[in-house]
Amino acid sequence: MTPSAGHSPGHTTAAPAVLVLEDGRFFRGRAYGAVGETFGEAVFATGMTGYQETLTDPSYHRQVVVMTAPHVGNTGVNDEDPESRRIWVAGYVVRDPARVPSNWRSVRTLDEELSAQGVVGISGVDTRALTRHLRERGAMRAGIFSGAALGDRAALLERVRSSPAMTGADLAAEVATTEAYVVPAIGPKRLTVAAVDLGIKGMTPHRMAERGIEVHVLPATATLDEVYATGPDGVFFSNGPGDPAAADHPVSLMRGVLERGTPLFGICFGNQILGRALGFGTFKLKYGHRGINQPVKDLATGRVEVTAHNHGFAVDAPLDRVSDTPYGRVEVSHVCLNDDVVEGLRLLDRPAFSVQYHPEAAAGPHDAAYLFDRFVSLMEGQRA
Repeated sequence: MTPSAGHSPGHTTAAPAVLVLEDGRFFRGRAYGAVGETFGEAVFATGMTGYQETLTDPSYHRQVVVMTAPHVGNTGVNDEDPESRRIWVAGYVVRDPARVPSNWRSVRTLDEELSAQGVVGISGVDTRALTRHLRERGAMRAGIFSGAALGDRAALLERVRSSPAMTGADLAAEVATTEAYVVPAIGPKRLTVAAVDLGIKGMTPHRMAERGIEVHVLPATATLDEVYATGPDGVFFSNGPGDPAAADHPVSLMRGVLERGTPLFGICFGNQILGRALGFGTFKLKYGHRGINQPVKDLATGRVEVTAHNHGFAVDAPLDRVSDTPYGRVEVSHVCLNDDVVEGLRLLDRPAFSVQYHPEAAAGPHDAAYLFDRFVSLMEGQRA
């Protein structure tokens, strides 16, 4: 839901604000960023750095992000690190915003950037208590209210409870590009990839371009003919927001790619789409995985990677056996060590695989960057 915008005079003298959770819990603080009101799903992100990348990740569309790190805004905002054309979070919750940013790349404060983009936030909140609450009760709808939007507690709670839920939300087309564009290869061109934008982050085509891939980024509504009009050596399905159970078009599109046997790679939402395309179900996690410190095990090698995550849904596939699907055998390739959630799928009879986490991660970690090389190997092997 679009927040109503206004400018906060700065967190030290900012207007009162309140965060309202749908279960009736209230957290008071001060306006941070724009003044007004906003609604979304309250989730927490555990990264201690990379807040600018988090804010501009389209996967956070319609979510109120709670930062577990106590100090936010220390490095300000620059024009090089955004992952997309705008901030996508519905609202922002921090404990101690930086009074003065200190970084040679900073061009403005985080507070100024949030205000300029109309993002309603709140500071001075006990984010430790809030995170513990969300871990116990689960992600839930929330609203942030400040300035003229403040009002009767019962009325605010009712407004939160009447706001849209994330379950059943089909959001990819709301954040994806509406026009196809090309990210050229860096250096000699080796391969061509058609990337279906379901909420793609800018670093993803960049990681491919670094490997000599020309990337044709296509809208979420692209048809199979439009995908293959690019002459792809491989097809990529990106991360994105919303409930994969509602994303019928991407599932149908991916099945068309699988039927042709073109090398295929999916990240995050793309992993959930592959799960659905193969016939598996998906389900909503209690509070999701978000942050840059999630341990994932590669079941083939036993290697543990520290990975970046941003997902509230997961694929329901068996961890202990190979499954038969209309497109051949498939196995779970990676698993989260915190809760045994499926973190990757690999087809054994076709050149296709996916991961639930973010190997392109900025500001890191980079343990999983090799997956782009694996995609290159699949495409080169198919070409040979």
